[in-house]
Amino acid sequence: MFLRNKGFFILILSIGVVLTLFIGVNAQQQEGARKIVTDVRIENNKIISTQTILSKIKTKPNTVFTQEFINEDLKRLYSTDYFSDVSVDIEEFKDGIAVTFIVTEKPVLSEIIFEGNKSINTKRLNSFLAIKTGETLDMRILKNDLDKVEEYYGKKGFHKVKIDYEIDVNEVTNEAILYILIEEGIRYRIARIFVKGNKSISAKEILKSMKTRRDTLLTSGFFKEEVFERDLERIKALYLVRGYSDVKIDPQLDYNPDQKKMYITLLIDEGKQYKVGTVKIFGNHLFTEKDIRKVLEMKEEDIFNQLSSEEDCASISALYFDKGYIFAHIRPQTVFNEKTQKIDITYSIAEGELAYIDKVIIRGNDKTKDVVIRRELRFTPGEPFDGKKLQRSKERIYNLGFFEEVTYDIEPGSAPDKKNLIVNVKETKTGEFSFGAGYSTVDRFVAFIQVTQRNFDITNWPTFTGAGQELTIKADFGTKRQDYVLNFTEPWIFGYPLSCGLDGYRTFRGTWEDFDERRTGGDIRFGKEFTENTIGNLMYKFEQVEISNLTPDVGIDVIQEEGTHPLSRILLGFRNDVRDNRYFPSKGHVINGSAQCAGTFLGGYSNYFKIEAEGRKYFTHFEKLILELRLGMGFAEELHGSTTVPIYERFFLGGPNTIRGYKFHHVGPKDAAGHPIGGKVMLMGSAEYTFPLIAHLRGAVFFDGGNVWKDINEFGSTFKTSVGAGVRVKTPLGPVKIDYGYGLNYDPGDKRGRWEFNMSREF
Repeated sequence: MFLRNKGFFILILSIGVVLTLFIGVNAQQQEGARKIVTDVRIENNKIISTQTILSKIKTKPNTVFTQEFINEDLKRLYSTDYFSDVSVDIEEFKDGIAVTFIVTEKPVLSEIIFEGNKSINTKRLNSFLAIKTGETLDMRILKNDLDKVEEYYGKKGFHKVKIDYEIDVNEVTNEAILYILIEEGIRYRIARIFVKGNKSISAKEILKSMKTRRDTLLTSGFFKEEVFERDLERIKALYLVRGYSDVKIDPQLDYNPDQKKMYITLLIDEGKQYKVGTVKIFGNHLFTEKDIRKVLEMKEEDIFNQLSSEEDCASISALYFDKGYIFAHIRPQTVFNEKTQKIDITYSIAEGELAYIDKVIIRGNDKTKDVVIRRELRFTPGEPFDGKKLQRSKERIYNLGFFEEVTYDIEPGSAPDKKNLIVNVKETKTGEFSFGAGYSTVDRFVAFIQVTQRNFDITNWPTFTGAGQELTIKADFGTKRQDYVLNFTEPWIFGYPLSCGLDGYRTFRGTWEDFDERRTGGDIRFGKEFTENTIGNLMYKFEQVEISNLTPDVGIDVIQEEGTHPLSRILLGFRNDVRDNRYFPSKGHVINGSAQCAGTFLGGYSNYFKIEAEGRKYFTHFEKLILELRLGMGFAEELHGSTTVPIYERFFLGGPNTIRGYKFHHVGPKDAAGHPIGGKVMLMGSAEYTFPLIAHLRGAVFFDGGNVWKDINEFGSTFKTSVGAGVRVKTPLGPVKIDYGYGLNYDPGDKRGRWEFNMSREF
């Protein structure tokens, strides 16, 4: 009994001791947790002031000490990038705790010295450095800078360059001098490039695909490793598209240090050429297998092409994307069939769920207002993703002419099946400054200057850009012609797709052979977008037309128009434009038509009506050849109260924009003295092929034809035709167009051919 009581007593005593110890420790921890910070000290700082460091930390005198604050303070001090090391020392001080932050400062860069650079000057090398004198030396940034310098040397042909560095730190001032040590090595020129082991592809074709060139009179021949690595990928791609999926290329580089020459040998192991066996499709429910096979380029028994397989995956993805299934995942599997010795392909499709547009976010438009871009979008938030609407929206934004690049991205939205659509734009120069000068027997000397802002904003002072309005100021001046024109267009009135424009002008034409013409006037116009691609417009135009300085042998068509007469008219027009690109079209068409009526009932002088129409159709062949077909026609007739259509409102052909190779306005009826008098019926057409020559240069060949007839009774009796060639050059100053046209039905005494030149410059 005693033993049992004694055991019980010991157990109770033990529990009491443990509880006492636990309570004591806990009390001590709570007491320690309530310690007050009585002092905060900074040690070892030489350049960064103590006050600056104290301003970065939360731990302050007369505050409760917490380890959490200490941890945050360490993070803050490291994030300043001033220090390479920070530690904390804690000690009892005046009934509290003194906290000491011991810092090791990064040295401040006082000077950067390049040594060993003989071929590239120091100023050029300095431009690659992000580190600057007067700032702390960050080793990560230094490493990136040295990589940039090495990369630049590689581009210049020094592919064996060695770059190192040394840092000299003054222990007293903590200032550092950085020495960048460069061993440029030999700059080798390529003497020869050999190709061995190739059977299916000629060495000539392989060498042509490479950017690396041997040393010649026209090429520098310096070896650039980065370019050479890309060349190896290009050669591999040549084999992949021909079914040689196992191709291996082993480059060997040999050097002649004495002559600073190198020799490249490409050892090619072509491997086996593979064909496509079976093509299977699994997982498709939204589309039939027949629908999916229609978008596949690579079919059974075709030469297997890994790149085409990837493109086919993208085509299937695009098929689903167009229907809003942006989460669809296409996984291709290729298996070599030992029995058939072919590659079987299986496309496994995970269709996913239908996705909706949550928000539309626009990025990259620093000048252009959001509303200018949003009003071109063919989709709205809440709709399912639609590939066709996305593509059309992209075309419309690009056709504004304000952006050189338009791309889409997506990011998570407010729900799993909703995604924010990001419209990324890269703005281009929307101001255009055009100028030119020339001489001809008709115009004599003429020069022009034009300033256009396609993204004008009349309310945005002082830049006046961003609202999508268009302002053009143009002046032509010369011995035979002067034009002064001001145009302003607001594409959206009060937020509606109704455009309004105002024009004012004063023109002089001394190019007529038997009279001079002056016009002063203006107009107001309205435009409405009726469908996605069709725009209608209504215009009222009033002008004063002066015919003067008649020659002695002038005909009756001119004599009856001598003097100043008001011309008042109403015009209706339409435009249907489905081109893929307004400025550089490669497919689609554009059709323009107009009808106008002039009369005394509008306050004018002449009564007539006039109808004009023109269409252009574009085709792309072999991805790079572009064919443009053009057809234009016109008809005019006088109305009651007028004897004929005024000569200055008749049709004329000939010149750079109609039938090239003929004198300006000289295709059509002429009077007894051989002067052109125009006609009331016109028909013209042309066919032009453009094709790439070299970078930024396209060639062109064309055929033009048509004529102008005095009236409808003579329509089709004779035709004028021409052929020619030209070039289209894209230069840093702007596009240049040069054509030479040769008339096949020239009149006696006229030139057989003529040059046409056009250039504009953007700013």
